[in-house]
Amino acid sequence: MTLVQYARCLTGIIKREALRWLQQRGRFVSALVRPLVWLAIFAAGFHFVLGVSIIPPYETYVPYEVYIAPGLLAMIQLFNGMQSSLSMVYDREMGSMKTLMVSPFPRWFLLLSKLLAGVAVSVVQCYIFLAIAWFWEIDPPLWGYVAVLPALVLSGLMLGALGLVLSSFIKQLENFAGVMNFVIFPMFFASSALYPLWRVKESSLTLWWICQVNPFSSATELIRFALYLEFEWQSAAVLAGFTLVFMVLAVIGYDPGRGLISRRAGAE
Repeated sequence: MTLVQYARCLTGIIKREALRWLQQRGRFVSALVRPLVWLAIFAAGFHFVLGVSIIPPYETYVPYEVYIAPGLLAMIQLFNGMQSSLSMVYDREMGSMKTLMVSPFPRWFLLLSKLLAGVAVSVVQCYIFLAIAWFWEIDPPLWGYVAVLPALVLSGLMLGALGLVLSSFIKQLENFAGVMNFVIFPMFFASSALYPLWRVKESSLTLWWICQVNPFSSATELIRFALYLEFEWQSAAVLAGFTLVFMVLAVIGYDPGRGLISRRAGAE
């Protein structure tokens, strides 16, 4: 296989994912409506109850909507990672990925290409959300929109790799929705997306420890700091580590000798 053939395969997978996103208007709208509902309704109610919260880069009081915006960006990427993996389950059974899986391309390259395609879509969704969120006075420094790009890419890689791991262990499309809910909501609520960890620690030390080890908290904090031109190296290291672990597990799961295919052969 030549480098040109690898590049052509990667480009084709990214184009297919982009076209799917554009043609499935429901997916496009839901990706924006979900965080905007949280921003417009949920944040308004908690703004009254909690007043203001602390945003780490400035260590100052800001409106609650400003605090949760990074968490909503991470939520967009979490849902997109799960939806991309859901399409992977379908493609593996009767779509284009079924053909690609028996091609000469290595499994790790195909999975990485699928992951990069999903990340590209999620980053576009995040920037559209930031543009709309400007009307809620969520306006980080101009360079923050540039600085947040690497954070969005890294967090998208981690969350997308998690989705690939889940898809590698699910045999039927119908079972994926339940698994998504089992993963998405605990990750989102047991994190720093909606409330500062120091508030969680005051309420429950056990929940605080759960939030600390939750990689979604690291994704939220990395995005939050990057938006305000700060680099949270510890969160970046955690995300890089989890991304590597999840990708290794996904490659093993899709390995015809050790993963899904071998389990199916044994079952038959």
